[in-house]
Amino acid sequence: MAVTLTENAAAHLRQCLQEREGGAVGVRLAVKPSGCSGLAYVLEYADAVGGGDLTFESRGARLIVDAKSFPHIDGTELDYVREGLQSGFRFNNPNVKESCGCGGSFTT
Repeated sequence: MAVTLTENAAAHLRQCLQEREGGAVGVRLAVKPSGCSGLAYVLEYADAVGGGDLTFESRGARLIVDAKSFPHIDGTELDYVREGLQSGFRFNNPNVKESCGCGGSFTT
């Protein structure tokens, strides 16, 4: 499978990468232990691709995922949504079995 981006997410990531001083090779998507449900998503600029990393190109944007995080996010579609005054990324992850009430963490 793979990790994909909607057009909105890809456009937002491309813009962020263009505006970043010093550039980046892409955006790293990972999970870390956190919150009441166990795992939380982490998005950060990637300055390099590591030996164990998986790279996904989607709609002109590059996502980099470490091998340890991949089983938790395989098949995920990343979207960027605007609702009223709020905007942010939404993770459509088919592996999520439970998420906490605030939506900040999940279990696979």
